[in-house]
Amino acid sequence: MSAEQQVEPMAEGGTRAGAEIRTVEIPGAVLAVSGPVETGPRGGAQLPPALFVHGLGGASDNWTELMDELSDLVAGEAVDLPGFGRSAPPADGNLSLSGHVRAVIGYLEASGRGPVHLFGNSLGGAVAVRLAALRPDLVLSLTLISPALPELPPQRTAWPTGLLAVPGVPALMRRMPANGRSVEDATEGLLRLVYGDVASVSEARRAAAVAEYRRRTGLPYAMQVLVGSARGIVSAYTERGEQSLWRQAEQVRVPVLLVYGLKDKLVSYRSARRACAAFVDARLLVLPESGHVAMMEFPAQVARAVRELLAQVPPGPAAATGERAGLLDGVAVGDVAGAGEADGAADGGVENVGS
Repeated sequence: MSAEQQVEPMAEGGTRAGAEIRTVEIPGAVLAVSGPVETGPRGGAQLPPALFVHGLGGASDNWTELMDELSDLVAGEAVDLPGFGRSAPPADGNLSLSGHVRAVIGYLEASGRGPVHLFGNSLGGAVAVRLAALRPDLVLSLTLISPALPELPPQRTAWPTGLLAVPGVPALMRRMPANGRSVEDATEGLLRLVYGDVASVSEARRAAAVAEYRRRTGLPYAMQVLVGSARGIVSAYTERGEQSLWRQAEQVRVPVLLVYGLKDKLVSYRSARRACAAFVDARLLVLPESGHVAMMEFPAQVARAVRELLAQVPPGPAAATGERAGLLDGVAVGDVAGAGEADGAADGGVENVGS
């Protein structure tokens, strides 16, 4: 059973109007979950349920803009993974990929909301893939935005993030002087890492990011959670056999929307080809001007592709037919061949990828 309570209304500038943050107790963890304020049947029971899972260092409010765009289509909730956002670290300290998957499964079972349309960004994308492979009964569709699927070697701009997983490096970083950087400057550096064009960040979103950075740096476990989860991703990249993320991607039978940005500094567009080949029923959306967080940078374009995906998804658990639908209507075709060949697609493209 879940024990829930309202924590606080979601704040202006990074959160949705008419939404709240609740704490939900599951085995081994207490999670913060954001969703619509309950004025009747939970979360608009007439709409199909959806769950949004953020990436490394992120939080549930990373999904604010996209959830707003889809509020008439799905009853969306966003979860803070253990130790991130407003969620406490897990009781057993397990910050591995499987540990995060266990937490999300725990929430879906405790809330009784599954099966859901599952959304994941970066680390959350890897969580979503493993969850869909292990518990297909809980998933109706997958939308994966720059999913953290194994890419070896990673692109050079992702190396600093990977270094968090190297023993001794986090301790060295803590001992290094701040070089006079303010919280605002540090936040600006993070925004430059994940956005394709940092100038596009609204003042409200920027202020919310600064406030969250300041809050996180005051938490005694913040660095431990970041490092532990980074190590979990690196470990997952090296897993083989049935635990391999690529093998698990091949086991997913629900429709999948893959979203990649050509200006992503953390997940290379090169991995889109392998991802399209791995999933049985895959669609690709390419956003040439987007970085790592397309749902924050181009929510309208992502939402349009999601609407076209969900229009083809049965209302109940999907059958493993292995069939692929035709080209999605209304959007230009994306090219899976390589980043250099897609530069001309100004508005991005969605393509249903065949074998």
